[in-house]
Amino acid sequence: METKQFKAESKRLLDMMIHSIYTHKEIFLRELISNASDAIDKLYFKSLTDDKVGLSKDDFAIWITADKDSRTLKITDNGIGMTAEELENNLGTIANSGSFKFKNENKLEEDNQIIGQFGVGFYSAFMVAKKVTVISKAYGSDKAYQWESEGADGYTITEAEKKNPGTEIILELIDDTEDETYGEFLDQYRIKGLIKKYSDYIRFPVKMEVTHSRPKEQTEEEKAENKAPEYEEFIEVETLNSMVPLWKKNKSELKEEDYKHFYTEKFFDYNEPIKYAHVKNEGVPSYNALLYVPSKAPYDFYTKEYEKGLQLYSNGVLIMDKCSDLLPDYFSFVKGLVDSEDLSLNISREMLQHDRQLKVIAKSLEKTITSELKKMLRNEREKYEEFWKAFGLQLKYGIYSDYGMNKDKLQELLMFTSSKEKKLVTLDEYVTAMREEQKYIYYATGESIARIEQLPQTELVKDNGFEILYLTDNVDEFAVKTLHSYKDKEFKSVSADDLGLENTEKQEEIKAKEEENSDLFKSLADSLTGKVAKVILSKRLKSHPVCLSSEGEISLEMEKVLNAMPTDQKVYAQKVLEINPEHEIFGKLQEIGKSGDSEKLGKYAKLLYTQALLIEGISIEDPVEFSNLICELM
Repeated sequence: METKQFKAESKRLLDMMIHSIYTHKEIFLRELISNASDAIDKLYFKSLTDDKVGLSKDDFAIWITADKDSRTLKITDNGIGMTAEELENNLGTIANSGSFKFKNENKLEEDNQIIGQFGVGFYSAFMVAKKVTVISKAYGSDKAYQWESEGADGYTITEAEKKNPGTEIILELIDDTEDETYGEFLDQYRIKGLIKKYSDYIRFPVKMEVTHSRPKEQTEEEKAENKAPEYEEFIEVETLNSMVPLWKKNKSELKEEDYKHFYTEKFFDYNEPIKYAHVKNEGVPSYNALLYVPSKAPYDFYTKEYEKGLQLYSNGVLIMDKCSDLLPDYFSFVKGLVDSEDLSLNISREMLQHDRQLKVIAKSLEKTITSELKKMLRNEREKYEEFWKAFGLQLKYGIYSDYGMNKDKLQELLMFTSSKEKKLVTLDEYVTAMREEQKYIYYATGESIARIEQLPQTELVKDNGFEILYLTDNVDEFAVKTLHSYKDKEFKSVSADDLGLENTEKQEEIKAKEEENSDLFKSLADSLTGKVAKVILSKRLKSHPVCLSSEGEISLEMEKVLNAMPTDQKVYAQKVLEINPEHEIFGKLQEIGKSGDSEKLGKYAKLLYTQALLIEGISIEDPVEFSNLICELM
């Protein structure tokens, strides 16, 4: 018996096929079942025009047989089978595809479900098997043939005995080692799990004889003695796959309960999704998709451990459990799956990153998700607000990340708490409600709404009857500064130096007071060297004695956020200490300034500065000094 060499490839190439193209060894079963499904598809296609086939669709099946004693796993189909020449061409030449040739020769339409078009999957068997035997009888042939190989050293083809058309693949598994347990692929529960995971939607039944146990029937005497029952084993044939994917059914066949049940079962979520979408795209590439928005964020959603991605299928066969390339980061909360006939089954994670069709699908899905969220915002406001509380933070990160590249896509989805409404409002709702004379979209930042409402800086804006957006998340101000404006209305912090609200006459009056007391303000600023850029009279304060504002791009809140990050570099806002010209504290400062007691003035400056820090929620450097100053000046 002559051992033949693989025609086009060396041992190195076969090693590459086994170790590089497939990430996980368990994938071999998916590949062999997909090949079996293709073989059945071919004979089923022939049966539509050839009565001699004598089989209906219900007669076709794939069988799995595991034998732990001989360490063999057998995959059997009653499909088209292969002649000696086809065994030579299909299995003797790596990356030659009989399915691809069949599809072309028969000019099949794109929706015909021939899966294995690239002839690589069969060789994944060598990831787990030290010897592979293929016994096949082609439909219409009197002879059967056996192909046998122990790897890259070559293969043999001999005549064999087989009664009916079809193919039987026998894998003799590699011996277990300390690092690898190949025997696990003979365990019926492991096999069932793999088929459920990867091949649940193969459209022909995958069957296996499964061993169960049941209690033996007891005699009346045994029952009376309350004896524990003995158990006996019995064998039952089980169909391991469900065969019909939900996403390939017509929407008219399905109810809301079907979609929700599928989600909770498939994605192991106890809570029903807040939104779902069933997408059927007939373009190029064509795909079906089920997309879900969870009602609650997973416990690890805002951690590095969270892994985004949709399940990716090719004709009902799972390619990847979490394909991150299908979702942008700002939609990472979406769960679901995509099934496309235009993607290769034999595709690795590395190859996916360069797949043009995958990028087209991802872009289309992004538009669908955006559209569905906007619809929910318009038509199901309560649901959207529930969604926003769970995942709004992620959308705000999406505004800020990638240098604001996605801000136009996401800005209409944003929500913030309103000072007037005391509830969440969109930017569009804010701008629509603006009074004609209002120039800016005003916002205030703080760790909570209660803290923001107490900020002295909000007084002037509120007194003018203008609405303020309350920003309480760390990323909020970064997102707002990235947006810069919405519908030609610029965002303006209530701590900004120019709010566009100041009374011109009052401004002139304050300016005159500052000039009159220039020595006082210089002395105050000198006492706070390194802490503030300057000390001024405030145009915004009404009742509070003092507040902090900032100049430049870095605000007080941004300083807090950035300095809380685990880096050695610290950033500092250009702080401005503002003093209320109408408050009695200003008169006290004038009095001390005229007395020439610069040391006492410096103590007042430190006290007021520390007070302003506390109002802002900024930690003070020396609480003991602050306490002593209060006691001393009292």
